[in-house]
Amino acid sequence: MSEKLAIDGGKPVIERSEIKNWPIITDEDRKLVNEVLDSGIVSGGTAPQVTALEKEWATYTGAKYCLTTCSGTAALHMALAAVGVGPGDEVITSAFTFLASASCALHQNAIPVFVDIDPKTYCMDPSKLEAAITERTKAIIPVHIQGCPADMDPILQIAKKYNLYVIEDACQAHGALYKGRMVGTMGHVGAFSLNALKNLCGGEGGLYITDSEEFLNKGMLIRCFGDEIDEETHRRKYNASILGYMYRNQELPAALARAQLKRLDEYNAARIANAEYLTSELSKIPGVIPPYCPPDCKHVYFMYNVRFDPAAAGVECEPRRFRIAVEKALYKEGLLVGQWQTMPVPAQDIFQSKLGYGGTGYPWTINESKGIKYDYNPNQFPVTQMLCDTYTVIHGIHPPNGREQMEKYVAAFHKVFSQLGTALDHADDKIYPGFDGALYGVG
Repeated sequence: MSEKLAIDGGKPVIERSEIKNWPIITDEDRKLVNEVLDSGIVSGGTAPQVTALEKEWATYTGAKYCLTTCSGTAALHMALAAVGVGPGDEVITSAFTFLASASCALHQNAIPVFVDIDPKTYCMDPSKLEAAITERTKAIIPVHIQGCPADMDPILQIAKKYNLYVIEDACQAHGALYKGRMVGTMGHVGAFSLNALKNLCGGEGGLYITDSEEFLNKGMLIRCFGDEIDEETHRRKYNASILGYMYRNQELPAALARAQLKRLDEYNAARIANAEYLTSELSKIPGVIPPYCPPDCKHVYFMYNVRFDPAAAGVECEPRRFRIAVEKALYKEGLLVGQWQTMPVPAQDIFQSKLGYGGTGYPWTINESKGIKYDYNPNQFPVTQMLCDTYTVIHGIHPPNGREQMEKYVAAFHKVFSQLGTALDHADDKIYPGFDGALYGVG
C-alpha cells in the first residue's frame, strides 16, 4: 500500500530545512561589498563598482556598451525611450510575461499589444506576430521567459521587414543562448534584471546593453533626469534637454552583482543539471509535462515550469482543478511549488479597465479618439490561458540544491501521482502553495 499523502495526514517527503536558499553569499561577495563601505563611495553613475559591472557585463555578453540601472523595468523603459517610442505608438510583447514587459510601454505613453505564446517554449509565437503589426507599431519586445530564449530569427526578420525596433526582455535569462548568440545582444537593446530571485543577483538593479552609440548616449540621458554632461569637465550641467528619470544603480548592489557574475556560469550549470534530471524523471510520469528547451538553445532555468494533463494521467477532471489539486498535494509533501503568473497579462485589471493616467483612459484615448479600438479579451490568447490553467513552478532548483533534493522532488511527484484520487479529494482545502521569502533572500 502506498504511503499516506501528507495532505491526508501522512509524512512529507521533504522538509523545508532541506531546501537551500538563494543567493549563495561567499567571502568574495563580502569582500567586494566591504570595499564599497571602506571606499566611502556608495552611489553615482560613474562610481567604480557600477562602471566595472558595466564593463564586465558588456564583455560577458559580447555587447559593445552597457549601462547599469536600478531595475530591469527601468532598463526596458529606457530602451523604449531611447529608440523614440512615443504617445500612441504600439509596442508588441508576449501575453505570458511579467507586467513590466507591457507596462514599460505605458510609461512611454505607448500602447501595449499582445501576441500569444508558443505551446512548447512559452515565449512569443513568431507565427502570430505579423498579424499584430499595424502602421502604428514601433517596437517589439520578445521575452526570454524563465530562462528560455525566444525564437529570435523570425522575430528579427519580421522586425526588419516592417522597420521596427526590437527590445529584448532578457530579465530572466542571464547567460542563455540562442543558436550560439547571447540573449539580449540580437535586438537594438537588451534589458536584464538583478533582483534577488534572478540567476545573476545584485539584490536589486538592472542592466541595459546595446551595440549602438546613439542608444547608449540616449540611455545615459534618460537614466539621469535628462541632464546634459559638460564635454570638458564631464560634470552634469543640471540642464535637462529631454525628459529623464532617476534610473541609476548604486555601488552596493553593483558590487554584489560583480562578485556573483564570476560564478554565473557555474551556477547556471548547476541549474541546468538539476532541470535536466527533473525533466528526465518527471517525463516518465503520465500527466506531467516538463519544460522544453529547443535543441539549438541554452535554457538557464530561472524558473522550472511543469504542466499537468489529467487526461494523460487517466483522470476525468477539469484541467485547472486538476492542477490545483496536484499543486496542493505536492506542496504538502514539502515541495515549494506555486504559480508565478496566474493569468494572461492582458487579462489584468489595468488592461481590462484601460483607466490609464488619472482615470483618463490615456494613452489608449490617443488612438481610440480616431476610431481605433483595443481589445484585450483573454480569449484571444488561448495558449497562454491554457498554460495559466495547468502549470506550476517547482522552486528550489537553484544551487546549492543538487541531486539529493531533486530526487526527493521526484519522489514526491511519484507519491502524489500514485494517489490522485486522494489528492483530488483535497482540491478545495484551504492550502496556499508558494515559496517563503527566505528562499530567494526577500524580506
